[in-house]
Amino acid sequence: MSSVPLDQIPAPHDAATLTLVDQLVQWGRRRIEERVFRPGMRMPSIRKLALDKGVSRFTVVEAYERLVAQGYLDSRRGSGFYVRERLALVAGGERQPVAAGVPVRADAVAAPAPPTIDVVWLLRNMLHTSTRPEKGPGLGYLPARWLDGELLTGAMRSLGRQSGTQLLGFGSPQGFLPLRQQLQTRMAELEIGATPEQIVLVSGITQAIDLLARLYVQPGDTVIVGDPAWFQMFGRFASQGARLVGMPYTPEGPDLDALEALVETWRPKMLVINSVLQNPTGTSLTAAQAFRILRLAEQYDFIVVEDDVYGDLCPAGYPATRLASLDQLRRVIYLGSFSKTLAPNLRVGYIASALDVTQAVADQKMLVGMTSPELNERVLYRVLTEGHYRRHVERLRGRLDGVRDKAARMLERAGLRLFAAPGAGMFLWADTGVDADALTAAGHEAGFLLTPGSLFSPHQSPTTWMRFNIANCGDPALPAFLADYLEGVARRGGGAHA
Repeated sequence: MSSVPLDQIPAPHDAATLTLVDQLVQWGRRRIEERVFRPGMRMPSIRKLALDKGVSRFTVVEAYERLVAQGYLDSRRGSGFYVRERLALVAGGERQPVAAGVPVRADAVAAPAPPTIDVVWLLRNMLHTSTRPEKGPGLGYLPARWLDGELLTGAMRSLGRQSGTQLLGFGSPQGFLPLRQQLQTRMAELEIGATPEQIVLVSGITQAIDLLARLYVQPGDTVIVGDPAWFQMFGRFASQGARLVGMPYTPEGPDLDALEALVETWRPKMLVINSVLQNPTGTSLTAAQAFRILRLAEQYDFIVVEDDVYGDLCPAGYPATRLASLDQLRRVIYLGSFSKTLAPNLRVGYIASALDVTQAVADQKMLVGMTSPELNERVLYRVLTEGHYRRHVERLRGRLDGVRDKAARMLERAGLRLFAAPGAGMFLWADTGVDADALTAAGHEAGFLLTPGSLFSPHQSPTTWMRFNIANCGDPALPAFLADYLEGVARRGGGAHA
């Protein structure tokens, strides 16, 4: 595992005020709490860690002993130090194991220990990496330096000159009407006909998926998702008791022969798909593929949820077909958002659908959280109508075009194999040839946030595949790290799960 200098170990206080032992203790605690070192795992030997960190063996011994005293490690004579599996009290006085360092209430039932690398681990570390996107080739959003904060601040200044009394009510369950009218115009440009009454504003795609899952998915229902696909939706459908079935992808897009066999076998309630610049493969639907999906939906009577969150990164004339443009919202439920092009924390998305679906979604939205924040919706309305958003998106596409080939060649030189060569979008899906979870853990130790392909599988299956964000692959140390790691596995005679 690559070393990290002690002066790069995150700490809640200024590292200059901490001893080397304190810094090493905080490094160990964070690695355990983030499950890089999981319960039962042997810690690096005293000798190896001293060499890696450039400290004395005495410093490592003292740090390990403090971690033992704090309940993070066990010391086994003649064997070394191991991550401790702590016991937490549960109802009835019984005890169950929990990961070391994770606080629990005395009356809380402990859940089974999660895998080393999971979705929560990734989301937590995305926040740590947000200020250093060049260290986050696994991030799912563009770096802040690529975005245009003035678009948002200008819109907020415009709002600030208006009376604040208009923001004092609950707002509309369907969302700010002028924004829905503006979205009608935008969707018409995509040849999707939708009235403002057919649009519900939501707090991003995540809430859209949550509302649709609550409305339409019952325990035992089958939902078909991509394998690979966007991972945050998996848990939401599973919590509804759904059976998740993965649809494989080819470099040309979804494997529709496999999809036809799946729908014939499982008779799904719903299919969820990125039609344009799919996450993580970067593939897009052709018109022929889109027509075939709609024919299957009609024949086997399932709902199609089309997630077009990356649509604005797709240039005009790019070979991509939206299902909603063919279906006109009869069976397709269309989702959009602006988090990828404006700001990840501008939580404004929308659902466009048939009128009966729209009313059901708006009612469900009220039951779950009343209305969505109208202030955010008014800000987005200003951004879209003041004339600068289109040029901003064109600049983003241009910047992505400027780094795509460079990132692809870098990955190939490091020893990775690309799944496809998309001509737009922000992601590359690549085969590392080694266990992607192990590579992710090593990357975390070296200061990089990577995203293993196991997270993109509805079954979280081990894999050698990994997603890369081309906008965040510019760190000069990344190619050397990847190449050195792959060469090290090859020298040890390892393979996909070495």
